[in-house]
Parts: sequence; structure tokens; C-alpha cells
Amino acid sequence: MTSEPGRRERVKAERRELILRVAREMAEAEGWDAVTTRRLSERIEYSQPVLYSHFANKDAIIAAVAEQGIAELSAAIETARRKHVERRPLLRAVADAYLDFAADNPALYHAMFTLDVGLRFARPDSPAVLKEAFGQFVAAFEAVVEDQALIGTFTEVGWAALHGLATLTRDGRLADGEHDARVDMLVDRLLS
Repeated sequence: MTSEPGRRERVKAERRELILRVAREMAEAEGWDAVTTRRLSERIEYSQPVLYSHFANKDAIIAAVAEQGIAELSAAIETARRKHVERRPLLRAVADAYLDFAADNPALYHAMFTLDVGLRFARPDSPAVLKEAFGQFVAAFEAVVEDQALIGTFTEVGWAALHGLATLTRDGRLADGEHDARVDMLVDRLLS
């Protein structure tokens, strides 16, 4: 027989996941400005007080969605990284995984790295999922950094370059038809 507290916790967790899934779907379809607590509560068919029993406000919802996205990106980077041993194919696979993720999930990516919802990397109190994602970047870039004392800074610069490509591409600010050439150039520069 299932205990009532266990069932309540399971129902609460399922409702929390529903809120996050629907918020993400709405954002991908209409942008984050369209995701309001009122519209979200209507869409999930729960009252706003129920929504607020899970999240303090819209920013808290976006932050939770962003954390889920960071976990997904981390897994994509790990998968790409583990398929290659040689430096160039490894970096190219990681770059492609990152850029593909950003292109396939524009609103999610926006929440993860552009909207200020309080998520901070490289801090002692950063959430574990952020530390894991940064660790996946470090693991990818360790193969190309000779001075391991520089791995943190090198990782930040490599990540910043990928973020720049992802953001400028998403916003249509780069020339069409040059994506592969840009990624190849970035990989070559990281290797040099």
C-alpha cells in the first residue's frame, strides 16, 4: 500500500514537471514574454495559487527550465565528447552538439544563457547541474590545453566563442551559408 505522503510528493513532482514542460512548450512556440503565470495556469488547468506553491514567480519557472536545459546540453556534450579521441574531431563534435542544441531549442537556450534568472556558473554555490555542464566543457577542452593551469580560462573562452556563434546565428546576424566555415575556423583556432 502506498503511503499518502509518498503519493502526495509524487503528485507534486509530476505537477512541477508539467508546469516546466508546458512553460517550455509555450516559450518555444511564442517566446518567453508570452509565458505568464496566468496563461500557464490556464494551460495546465491549475489555479495560480497551485502554480505559486511550486514556484515563487515566472523567473523561478524560467530558471528551473534553464537548469533542465543545461542538464540536456551537458548530456549532449558528453555524448559528442565520448565518441572521439582525436583532438580535432572531438572539438568539432562538441561544437556541433552545442550549436545544434542552441538551434533546435532557441527559447530554451535563451533562458539558459541570455535571460537573467539568477543562474551563475563558476561560483562555489552554483547549482550542481551548472558545475556538471562546465565540467563537460572542461573535459572536452583538456585535450587541447597544454598548460592545465589555464584550463578554466580556456574553457570559458571556448564556450564564449560557441555562445557567440549560437546567439549571432539565432538572431540572423551572420552571413548565410558560412556556418561550417565558421565552426572549422573556431576549431582550428582552439587547436592552435
